[in-house]
Amino acid sequence: MFVLISHILYYPSMALYPASLFEPQAATEQDGVHSDFALSNRATIYPGNCLDLLSQIPSDSVQLVMTSPPYNIGKSYEKKTGLDAYIEQQAGVIAECARVLAYGGSFCWQVGNYIEKSAGTASEVFPLDILFYPIIRKTGLKLRNRIVWRIEHGLHAKTRLSGRHETVLWFTKGDDYYFNLDPIRIPQKYPGKKGFRGANAGEYSGNPLGKNPGDVWEIKDEYEANLSPMSDVWNIPNVKSMHPEKTEHPAQYPIELVERFVLSVTRPGDLVVDPYMGSGSTGCAALLHGRRTAGADLLPEYVAIAKQRMLAAMQGNLPKRELGKPIHVPKPGSKLTFRDDAPQIDREGMLLK
Repeated sequence: MFVLISHILYYPSMALYPASLFEPQAATEQDGVHSDFALSNRATIYPGNCLDLLSQIPSDSVQLVMTSPPYNIGKSYEKKTGLDAYIEQQAGVIAECARVLAYGGSFCWQVGNYIEKSAGTASEVFPLDILFYPIIRKTGLKLRNRIVWRIEHGLHAKTRLSGRHETVLWFTKGDDYYFNLDPIRIPQKYPGKKGFRGANAGEYSGNPLGKNPGDVWEIKDEYEANLSPMSDVWNIPNVKSMHPEKTEHPAQYPIELVERFVLSVTRPGDLVVDPYMGSGSTGCAALLHGRRTAGADLLPEYVAIAKQRMLAAMQGNLPKRELGKPIHVPKPGSKLTFRDDAPQIDREGMLLK
């Protein structure tokens, strides 16, 4: 049962689906993580170039492409090149992703900034989402949202403001795309609010299933969340040292970030592809919710990590941060919230004597 609104398919609330649909799926005898792609595979992690994997995938067969490509900043798994060469290389991957994407499917490209620094000069920031937008649009895909993912922790800049957000560009193939808002709704701020004029006077004004979470996803700490439990902020922490999902991969995004897309733009059994699988977070999110998945990575150590995590997801024992759980922070008054030798400065940043 569904209704068609503005060419977008909206399905009933996840409360109307069996609970098992949103729980970890048990492995069967036929399950496993394969190295060679086949549409019948529940999970594939290809040990090689993503273009080789994509060439094996039939056109119009993938419901969701979700990935975070290398940022060309010199991480251990990439070779830094000139910005133009980097964009050109990624354009080839994007074109192949658009080919395999089914009509009505979604393409989610999660990126941050490319930082260029020459000797003796301050670093210059190039927002990768701005650079990639025309490349992706040229394939015929259409942008539906530019989602801002606010992150709390990262490198501390000295000559500019510290970067504390990344973005997800959500494109679709065609206008009749699948989008199920209900599984990702959040509570209304005023669920008891009623209309006071017109035909709807005296009736509840909000959707009883909750409201749309918006396109800014922020990390919120435990103390703030307790003060404002009805906030529309999506609590998605980035993966750092104490995160339960942390692996040896240096640029790992959280499973929860992917889950939002898996639940809202795919159906059970759909194929989810990550050309840059890395630590396997995309594959894990797909498997946890009964979808098929395929991805690639060049480095054997990351293939091994992704395979181990994906097998754990299939078996229901994957270490994972609980969906929507706030970050723990010290309570006000804790000795961790102040220091005795903190300098006193005025509004202009001048040290007070």
